[in-house]
Amino acid sequence: MTRIAVSEMYPRSTASIAGHPIHPMLVPIPIVCFVGTLVTDVAYWSTANMQWANFSVWLLTVGLVASVFTALAGAIDFFGDRSIRRLKPAWIHVAGNAVALILAIINAFVHSRDAYTSVVPTGLILSALVVLILMVTGWNGATLIHRHRVGVRPGERA
Repeated sequence: MTRIAVSEMYPRSTASIAGHPIHPMLVPIPIVCFVGTLVTDVAYWSTANMQWANFSVWLLTVGLVASVFTALAGAIDFFGDRSIRRLKPAWIHVAGNAVALILAIINAFVHSRDAYTSVVPTGLILSALVVLILMVTGWNGATLIHRHRVGVRPGERA
């Protein structure tokens, strides 16, 4: 019978404050902003009201700024514990989020164009792709917490 270390059963979150992982605390901010960007892009596409395109730019900007901090905390966790890097969902989570971030940056440049061309069709497609990728990476992030117990202390519920 092999003996499994507690650190492998419960991979720790390296980026934490008082034992609370930072990455899961920051994740909702860019997710809400990028989903909001898709919603406001669809609203602009439906109405041609410029204010919706302006909302998209603001949501993209806040989402990108928040993503920098979120990605930094996630990278510290990923590279800070070898047992996290052994998990397939961690690699899907990291790679997918990197692709989503790159697409969101491209989307910000697309949204910096004038009116209709800033949203239809490229901005709308990029916003939808980012949200679809975030659905996959979010699922894998939840798997890391609930199945693999990443950042969960022994005896605690996820």
